[in-house]
Amino acid sequence: MQKPPGAPVATMPAMPERFFQDTIALVYDFDGTLSPQPMQEYTVLPKIGAEPARFWDLVNREARETQSDPMLVYMRHILEALERERVDVKRADFARMARSIVYFPGVTTWFGRMDAYVARRSKRRVKLRHYLISAGQKEILEGVSIRRHFRRIYASEYHFNHHGVATFPKFLVTDTLKTQFLFRINKGIEDVNESINEHMPESERPIPFPNLVYVGDGMTDVPSMALAKKNGGHAVAVYNPQGDRGRATCVKLLDAGRVDFVAEADYRKASRLSHRVQLLLDAIIADIAYRREAFQCRLENRRGGRPPRGQDQKSR
Repeated sequence: MQKPPGAPVATMPAMPERFFQDTIALVYDFDGTLSPQPMQEYTVLPKIGAEPARFWDLVNREARETQSDPMLVYMRHILEALERERVDVKRADFARMARSIVYFPGVTTWFGRMDAYVARRSKRRVKLRHYLISAGQKEILEGVSIRRHFRRIYASEYHFNHHGVATFPKFLVTDTLKTQFLFRINKGIEDVNESINEHMPESERPIPFPNLVYVGDGMTDVPSMALAKKNGGHAVAVYNPQGDRGRATCVKLLDAGRVDFVAEADYRKASRLSHRVQLLLDAIIADIAYRREAFQCRLENRRGGRPPRGQDQKSR
């Protein structure tokens, strides 16, 4: 059918000159995922002489009775307790406390091994990045021994006054707010002061959701797991083998289709967790290879024909 005069001519959308969606993101929760206990139980609670079970019971009861966010209640209680004890805690003090944190077996060598695995399996054509998203304190996480492995840490933060002392919560990460940071990773807009609300075509996002794996330990990770899975990404639930409750929660997530796999929180080389995460990495690497080849095919044909003999491999 002939188009009427003046009708717009359809044009093919512009495409980039090279394939760039070749990065995998491994995104982790912290408490219960990389470390057996909440980070506060290794750090600030001993500092104020608080018994963990009693402290968390107080926080949860107040949150219920006052319809408050438990994280805000917890952060306020910490500051009030420090004030009662007449203890000034500065940013560097929180970081120093992180030395007491205990990890699950194999965590300290996990990141280097996963980096090497992806480099080897992809022949160095795929990059791997590690991110941490936690409702815990960023000031503590900045001092953990594994800090250097994370490209970004998103976590709750305190404001520090002109004396350098923590005075009130300035940034809060909750179960549902974690999903914002998955979109930041997805869109490559990692600075929290930059808006992510503008539409971005899937083809322009540096880490598409199929390249993302979220690792968490329970119901607080459901929003992030659900978002990842719904958008073609992946999720793994881990549990502490010392108790049955954590495994039961993970099995519920598996049955509900929230995760691809569950495994004990054992990050050592021969563990079931290592095997299953590597299977996911293999699948993503293969998918990236397919999408890279499809991109190259489209690029060749949009340019009006096949590149000169021998050039197709070089351009990749």
